[in-house]
Amino acid sequence: MAPKFKDGDVVATINGKWVSYAHTAAAYSAFAGALIVGLYLHYHKIVQNEFYGYPDEWFPSVSSTIGDRYPERSVFMFFIAITSGPRFALVAFWYLLTNRPNSSLPKFVAAAGVFRTITCGGWTYITSTDDHNWHDIFMVSYILATLPWTLGCLALSPRTPTALKYRKIFAGSFFATLVPLMYFFLQHKVHRVAGAYTIYALFEWVLVLLDVAFDAVTMIEFADFDIVIRDFRGISRGAGNQAVSDAVLEKEKDKEVGAVFGSGFSWFGLLDAVADVYNGFVFWSMLTSLGLCIWYFGLWAMGISGYEVVVMASISPFLLGIKPLRFFIIRNLRICHLLSLSGLLAYLFEKPSHRLFLTSFGVFMACLSWAATFYAERSQPHRLEARISAFCIGLLASSIAKFSYWTNNPIWPVMHGPNGGWNQVGLALAVLAILLSTRSTASSGGDVPAPGPTKGSFLLSSLGLAGLFFAMHSLLSDSSTMILWVWEGFPVRGPLAVPHGALTLLTMGLGLVIGLFAPNFSRSWAFYGVGSIGAAILTTSSHWVGYYGALALTIYVMAAAPALISQAARHPPAQTFGLGFLMYNILVLAHVWVVAYAFVPGGPIMREHTDWVMTATMLFIGAGIFSASAQPPASSMPKFKGKPNTNPAARQQRSYYLYTLLFLELVAVSIAYLRFPSYNYTPHHPETKSITAGIWTIHFSLDNDMWSSEVRMRDVIKELEIDVIGLLESDSQRIIMGNRDTTQFLAEDLGMYVDFGPGPNKHTWGAALLSKFPIVNSTHHLLPSPVGELAPAIEATINAHGRLVDIFVFHSGQDEDPEDRRLQSLFLADKMKASPRPAILLSYLVTKPGVGNYNTYVGDKSGMRDVDPSDWDRWCEYILYKGLRRSGYARVSRGTITDTEIQLAKFVVDQPEGTNDVIPEEQVPEGLRFPALFKGKGVRGHAYHVLNDEPRYFA
Repeated sequence: MAPKFKDGDVVATINGKWVSYAHTAAAYSAFAGALIVGLYLHYHKIVQNEFYGYPDEWFPSVSSTIGDRYPERSVFMFFIAITSGPRFALVAFWYLLTNRPNSSLPKFVAAAGVFRTITCGGWTYITSTDDHNWHDIFMVSYILATLPWTLGCLALSPRTPTALKYRKIFAGSFFATLVPLMYFFLQHKVHRVAGAYTIYALFEWVLVLLDVAFDAVTMIEFADFDIVIRDFRGISRGAGNQAVSDAVLEKEKDKEVGAVFGSGFSWFGLLDAVADVYNGFVFWSMLTSLGLCIWYFGLWAMGISGYEVVVMASISPFLLGIKPLRFFIIRNLRICHLLSLSGLLAYLFEKPSHRLFLTSFGVFMACLSWAATFYAERSQPHRLEARISAFCIGLLASSIAKFSYWTNNPIWPVMHGPNGGWNQVGLALAVLAILLSTRSTASSGGDVPAPGPTKGSFLLSSLGLAGLFFAMHSLLSDSSTMILWVWEGFPVRGPLAVPHGALTLLTMGLGLVIGLFAPNFSRSWAFYGVGSIGAAILTTSSHWVGYYGALALTIYVMAAAPALISQAARHPPAQTFGLGFLMYNILVLAHVWVVAYAFVPGGPIMREHTDWVMTATMLFIGAGIFSASAQPPASSMPKFKGKPNTNPAARQQRSYYLYTLLFLELVAVSIAYLRFPSYNYTPHHPETKSITAGIWTIHFSLDNDMWSSEVRMRDVIKELEIDVIGLLESDSQRIIMGNRDTTQFLAEDLGMYVDFGPGPNKHTWGAALLSKFPIVNSTHHLLPSPVGELAPAIEATINAHGRLVDIFVFHSGQDEDPEDRRLQSLFLADKMKASPRPAILLSYLVTKPGVGNYNTYVGDKSGMRDVDPSDWDRWCEYILYKGLRRSGYARVSRGTITDTEIQLAKFVVDQPEGTNDVIPEEQVPEGLRFPALFKGKGVRGHAYHVLNDEPRYFA
């Protein structure tokens, strides 16, 4: 072993604390120097934001101070460049101070520190003015690296009480400050509150101070060792010709690390946990895709298609009741899990029925494999906990994947290369994950019992599983589902899918942590009461109040999962998991029946009774809690007397899943940041003061070949230069439709404001409004529907070229229910007649021109005009208007995206309504013409049709 010191003259000795001093001084000088110069030279400019300036806003943000103008930008970059040297030295010294044998954590923290330093250089030297995207990428990366650096420093901090105290204060204050920071940012960005950005800026500067202060604490530990420069060849005395220097650092030994994050950290252990979680992600990806594939066939059949029978694929755990087969499956879990990946291979088949059957077989094998896995691990509580953690974090990962992919899962069988699918990558990773995560089980195939006596009822446990799985699937498989439950239109009075979807994902992780660390509390009746109250609030309330109920329910469901699944694993798997999935399927069907009552046998019994479904869900979970509460705690069993969870391997194993959970939550927050809308949208032809309005029935964003159609919809809407469009049959926020929201992708990619319309708990097929113009106000209506399906409508006011215009989006009832349609026409006519502003109706009316209810919608009763009274070949889609000049009308073929065409109309504000005289296109200004791209054969199956295959223009 090399000696610590070599003989030689000491040329210089520098105390380590000066590295911290230099880093702190240079970093603070960079920010303070830029702020002082900016306030002195460009005060009014740097406090100005996109909405307000001085005196409403009176303090600049960090980004506007350091990146927008010379010379403050140069002052900042000068000092931040000086900071980089001490910064790298600080990371190196911290590694040398905390490194110890047989521990990889110091290396991980050091790597995070280096990465954090590099990304800091990225966002400081590439400002948002230079390149907004790369600035954001580096900024998000820096934030991601800050958490492991902070937590790692806390875990590795030597036994210096003063330093540890200050680190906890600065770190806690840093993360606590993020909450008001985000709140005031939303107040500024979404609600446009004057002065909110100044408060946001103040919190932003506080974050800078705390971030640097956290690293400044190292001056306490670094004071205990020196940097020693020695001269071994007498060069300092002129005796040599080559300069050589060594820095010898004294390291403190044997510092205590937290129990969870202690020595023995293994990258292989972490990799196993990640693979296990990915296996859970694949399970939830397949389960959530099954209903979507089934829905395609019922959608075209307008009722029961027969394919619905494959919904029962999930009851495969009943096979575990056959003892020899159960032993065989447990001994061959790897093969069973690999067979379940057939669901990921489904995308290779063009025929929808083939994809459905492969997906259903994948779900069949996945449910069988996971039930067998839980049962096989029941004899080793810590191994069972790991599988349950993977199962639950897999759900979170699936939701995060959908959050990043605008509510589609990129490995679903309705995704493929043309619409952005990642099927090949997902499949390859799934194979690797299964090979890693199924290397062994606690049981070799025999019935090794769980420790201690097994109490409680298997029947109650199976009901608990049913309620748990249904709640996880119906409410938590997409971060926007419950947000849309409480959405009631503009102005915004509650959460938004972005960024607040990240809050749902964070509470999912919090709930799971509670379930792991407080198992007795998670199965208590008091906590069950909290979850039940949350469910009641979510079901009955809107806006923020309803969402608070949703968050309480989210925490409870995820916290209850470990207790309910571990209790079920103690009983025979066919009885618990088989019956559990059967009852889960009954809840799924009831969940569909509440809105599909007009098309299914016995449907009217369940009509509009989401409250019944929610009540049944919580009662089922309560039954599971009753069974779990009968089981004595592990620490009270004779085998477990003394301190619970004293097994270091079990603690370390749990830490790997917590690392994975923490990383996923950071990804969720980063996605929310990157997806936050800009709200700087502009119409296509502002110089003409025109509105291009459209109506389209999108068939729940599944095209004629069962591929997700958002990308193709986006392309045609963009190419048609539509400013305002109503989308019908747009609510896909149910299990059977994949818990999706098409409007998120369209609104973000097209740069449009969006109103989702009546939410998924309002029992309609959906209506949505997308607008290039700001939506000032909107109200959601459920029109009279005493017999048939509920008719949704949106009544919105937009600010179009400085003029308020009312937009109505409406889907009437079916042809089988004439009284419903008559009452709906009277209701909507009254609303349109009462509007004092110019108005446009984008609708699905189910009537012929000039016949029946048409005369209620058009004429004196409503005050509305038909966009083209001469167009006799209509039955469903209509565009009506008043108070605007109608300049053009077109009908565009649907291609294979849906079963209904696109209808378009061009209007000009602040001009009289005009006549029905048709004029040639040559007399129409260029900005008021429909795109020539769709003339003739058009593009991708979209072309002008019906009206002599041309748009029609009016004087």
